[in-house]
Amino acid sequence: MDKWLRNTNVVRIVALVIGVLLWVVVHMEETNISGNSPLRERVETINNVSITTKYDETHYYISSMSPANVQVILRGKESSVKKVTASNTYQIQLDLTQVGKGDHQVTLAPVGIPSDIDVEIVPRTVHVMIEELQMKEVPVVINVKGTPAAGLKAGQPIVKPGKVYITAQTSKLDQIENVRGEVSVDKAQSAVTKQVRLQAFDKEGKEVTLNINPSVVDVEVPITSPFQTIPLQIKVTGEPPAGFGIAMITQTPDKVTVYGAQDVVDRLEFYQGPQLNLQDLKETKDFALDIPLRNKVTQLDPAKVTVHVEVVPSITKAVENVPITIIGPNENYETKVTQPATATLNITVEGAPAIIDQLKVQDIQAILDVSNLPPGKHELKVTLNMPTFVKLGLPQDVKAIVEISEKNVKATNP
Repeated sequence: MDKWLRNTNVVRIVALVIGVLLWVVVHMEETNISGNSPLRERVETINNVSITTKYDETHYYISSMSPANVQVILRGKESSVKKVTASNTYQIQLDLTQVGKGDHQVTLAPVGIPSDIDVEIVPRTVHVMIEELQMKEVPVVINVKGTPAAGLKAGQPIVKPGKVYITAQTSKLDQIENVRGEVSVDKAQSAVTKQVRLQAFDKEGKEVTLNINPSVVDVEVPITSPFQTIPLQIKVTGEPPAGFGIAMITQTPDKVTVYGAQDVVDRLEFYQGPQLNLQDLKETKDFALDIPLRNKVTQLDPAKVTVHVEVVPSITKAVENVPITIIGPNENYETKVTQPATATLNITVEGAPAIIDQLKVQDIQAILDVSNLPPGKHELKVTLNMPTFVKLGLPQDVKAIVEISEKNVKATNP
């Protein structure tokens, strides 16, 4: 080693190498400091940065915020600033967790920016208006669209649940009366079942975005024949024996829903139900009767009717001077009752006490039909029209004699 160091040429070479290395190091430092050195400070201005809000969205709503965007100025080491701008993971946050409803001026804060970078936000504060969210229960309305298959009709939609809750700020909530969904039944031959997404609309028919819970409901639209609900009439025949009377007859139901072709259903004003024979009935009784299909009706709901017949011991009552009414007289003849001479009847009626006690002579009609009878005397049976559940007290063959004669027409001189 000493021999190498005593050699002048070796020393010169080593000195030259060291000099070159020193030059390279010094030159590189100068380049870094004057160019892209990580030690150099950098200023970066970013415009139109959106503000991120932090608040309880289940209870509050931001109705306005001014401004919505800000300018952000970053100052720091160039490498750090570049890393922040390249990653774009930072936020300018508006923290409203500590404020309630009302007007507020709140300071913005940077989030996700390293502490060695100085951040300037322009403007530093924003004006925000916060409204409290309210909940309201509203009905669900289903609009049925389209036409079912020929001869069928869409029924009333069945919705589960029939009411839902909407949540919004008070100013918006007051505008909502219901939420709506839509179901198509076009060409349907059976019930249409589907899940329907709900939408809220204001009073002007414009859709309003708000929270609906639940936002989807189950809907079933029945598809049936045309129908209408009309009174059900029971035909009663026969009557209890002597000594018994009917106090009341009630039926359940008193109306029935009939299904069939549209022209069949439309012309029905009432439906003629089953016939009930009360001949020789001596006690109160309930009857369960099938309702028959008539007049091209395809279905009835319900298909049975229950009839309650209340039977009680009867009483009798004499009714005098019931006037006889003549119907069907020929205008060219004179017709009069000759027997009884008073043209009135005295009869005995029977029935339940509550009915007979209120019976008046005006409630009974005695009718003689003389239609198509020739001149002369005729003995005719008198038809008695009496209130419901009232009958003749004794077997009586009520008759009267009428005399029909030609009218005297006086001749007139020309």
